[in-house]
Amino acid sequence: MIIAVDGPAASGKGTLARRLAEYFDLAHLDTGLLYRAVGHAVLEAGGDPADPKAAEAAARALTLAAVSDPALRGDAAGNAASQVAVLPGVRAALVELQRRFAHSPPGGKKGAVLDGRDIGTIICPDAEVKLYVTASREVRACRRHKELLKRGLDSIYARVLQDLEERDARDAARAAAPLKPAADAFVLDTSALDADQAFKAAVDYILGKCGNAR
Repeated sequence: MIIAVDGPAASGKGTLARRLAEYFDLAHLDTGLLYRAVGHAVLEAGGDPADPKAAEAAARALTLAAVSDPALRGDAAGNAASQVAVLPGVRAALVELQRRFAHSPPGGKKGAVLDGRDIGTIICPDAEVKLYVTASREVRACRRHKELLKRGLDSIYARVLQDLEERDARDAARAAAPLKPAADAFVLDTSALDADQAFKAAVDYILGKCGNAR
């Protein structure tokens, strides 16, 4: 079984995807970390994430082991990820990596949960379950702001909100796989839901669609 979980930054899709993978005993891949890893690699090499040549070279050299780097969770990697993700060459280089994970999940798992921006529309359009997790921009900015403060990092809400607005605009306007829900996705708005409520809504939907998937 493949579960595709898409949505904008700080919508709660990553937390939800991890919990779904554990609940249904499936492999999990945060595909956003792949783009963060590409952007981070370009920055570490002193390059510009918007440079197609540098970004595509980093994408072609990427392995799944790179996603374990704690530096990928920072804002610099996040902003770089949004820049490299608009480049068709980068996306093409990472598509096969993601599809291999989905269709041949590691650890002998019976399926996979992938979360990102284009899983249900581009990477796995054949996924049995497609979720599109969203929330208001203000709620998402507040979540990200609190997350950064909890990690001991400096954060200003207004700046976080501005960064999200810019990333949303880039993600929605890019020519390659723009951010949007798949036509057959279940749209889950988490603006007024906590993590447990969002998880229950997703599980109820999956079980209703797939029966006893566990």
